[in-house]
Amino acid sequence: MAARQTVPEVPHVCKSPASIVPLHGVVTVFGFGIKVCVERGHLTIEDGIGADRRKACFPRVGHGLRRLVLIGSDGFVSLSALRWLVDQEASLVMLERDGSVLATTGPVHPSDARLRRAQSLAHHSGLALHIATELIRRKLTGQEQVARSKLGNSTAADAITRAILALAWIIR
Repeated sequence: MAARQTVPEVPHVCKSPASIVPLHGVVTVFGFGIKVCVERGHLTIEDGIGADRRKACFPRVGHGLRRLVLIGSDGFVSLSALRWLVDQEASLVMLERDGSVLATTGPVHPSDARLRRAQSLAHHSGLALHIATELIRRKLTGQEQVARSKLGNSTAADAITRAILALAWIIR
């Protein structure tokens, strides 16, 4: 008898209660026996106290997780879970119950030494003032448009316009 070409995979069911979903990309877990590991490519998280446990499962795509906050030091985080977080550019923060930071990780991006040097020397050439003024001018322009079109407040919009004109005198 010949073997099948494909082996059917038993679907992995991840129970994700509504109480442990990312809120603005942040998941906070607490309690005793915290478990963070990877099962079948999904980040699984378990927390709680005693029999009152929560469990969540996050796939690699569409999870919405940007930061995982662990409160307490009882439990474990597997190396594969750390790698999963790194691959997803999500950070990990471990806090003591009093709020003090025990450990943090985060996305690592290459550093451009030329850019850092240019930024540190910008104040000597006057470029820093020009950049700051331009950022403030753009912010004020946006605020003026909101005040005029969305709020219908021409008095405030006119005051912001005067501030933009006054800002032009700073860099001359």
